[in-house]
Amino acid sequence: MIKVKVSLRPIVSNINLPTVLKTTLLPGDRVESLFIATLVGEIFYIGNGVIRTFLDIRSQILKLGVSSGGYDERGLIGLAFHPEFYYNGQFYLHYSVAGTQGTGALSQAYHPNPCDPRASSLKWVNRETQYDHIDTVEEWIVQSNGQPLKQRTLLNIRRPFSNHNGVNSLNFSPETEKLILTTGDGGFGYDPFNLSQDDMEIAGKIIEIDVSKNTLIDNPPVVTRFNELPFPIQETLTVIAKGVRNITGISFQRFYDRYIKYVGNVGQDLVESIYSFIHYKPIPVTQLIQNSFLESEPDQDGFINFGWRGWEGSFPTSIIRDCSTNSSLNEKTSAYYDEAVKTSVLRLPPLTCYYHMDPRPDKFGGTALTGVQPYMGNGIPDLTGSVVFTDFARNEEAKPPVRGVLAYTRVRADCKLSDFSVIETDYNFGSQSAFYVSLGTNLNQTSLYLGVYGSRNVTDFNQGTIFEIIP
Repeated sequence: MIKVKVSLRPIVSNINLPTVLKTTLLPGDRVESLFIATLVGEIFYIGNGVIRTFLDIRSQILKLGVSSGGYDERGLIGLAFHPEFYYNGQFYLHYSVAGTQGTGALSQAYHPNPCDPRASSLKWVNRETQYDHIDTVEEWIVQSNGQPLKQRTLLNIRRPFSNHNGVNSLNFSPETEKLILTTGDGGFGYDPFNLSQDDMEIAGKIIEIDVSKNTLIDNPPVVTRFNELPFPIQETLTVIAKGVRNITGISFQRFYDRYIKYVGNVGQDLVESIYSFIHYKPIPVTQLIQNSFLESEPDQDGFINFGWRGWEGSFPTSIIRDCSTNSSLNEKTSAYYDEAVKTSVLRLPPLTCYYHMDPRPDKFGGTALTGVQPYMGNGIPDLTGSVVFTDFARNEEAKPPVRGVLAYTRVRADCKLSDFSVIETDYNFGSQSAFYVSLGTNLNQTSLYLGVYGSRNVTDFNQGTIFEIIP
């Protein structure tokens, strides 16, 4: 692939960890404003070169970084503007709710054991008392005085562990104009309860929400499964995909009269994966519940399955151990052989994968995929029509400071696994670490924005910088 070089132009600095970067037209404006949502609960917007506060819900966000040494995957993780936002002022938030901290669904670390069938058949029991926190999805509106006001809660979801809640988890489909919620598998590594493949579980799915339907329920019950929801809410939901581990949202690239959908799935120990698809057949939640009640398998032809937890990208999910006979090697054992076989034909193959360890000189070892966006601009011709992605930090044995990675790939006409190439940048971060934590675009995908943080800990405040990626 062509080697691409870009520059990074700083737009704003000294902000908290940025999780969502996207633009919209504010009522009365003619030029898009860039919106920045931070993990701790702030939303800023930049218009005419000035940064302003749009909304501050820090008091409503669960206290972050307390139990995990500063690193946290909870917080304000989703922001989406209604397609008619310019006229109706409606927008949507996904965040972890203050005061809902629990002890977690398991008391000790989980590791698959192929020799112990009990390790692969764990159940999440006592869900009302054994959980980590509650996530909420809310509808807000900008009032005539310019002040945002919460209108209703769409979902309250109980989560088993602190991690794998998704990031940039809300978007609107340009095809259906429905709100799309992407949920991770609930965390703890290896999906111990196999929530991602269970059709009744909200975890590990891509879900469409028809926000045009008024359920007359402003504060739904806290649930973990679709069949626990009131029927009026069930009727607003369809499921696009399952088999998700942890997801960087969904993005859309117009292709003639259709849209290519892109999804990034964060890996376990081996590989990070990006998927693409055009056709899909969403299944109404009411149908999934009916099939579950009748104990029958729904028709899943055209339903997207990313294969987790049986598959990690292009590979059966592995347990990686030190090799007892050679310290320079490691042993890889299939974690869930039966599940890998069961989902081998059903799963969607990835568009591209990149590895946590890659000795090739023109590649890199990744740690976690943090953003996937198509680029349709002409300013960087070598990237036009490609899919740009970011990784949190290079996984290489080197001295600090840490650096994230910017790279790109393209869809192949023969649908085979695509190659990828690192995008070189000329920005000098000096002695400061630079974790690449988010990637965003404007409305017509002709501009790219990169969120960088100087620490991996959310409790190290005001270390964020937003860049525009330019030629």
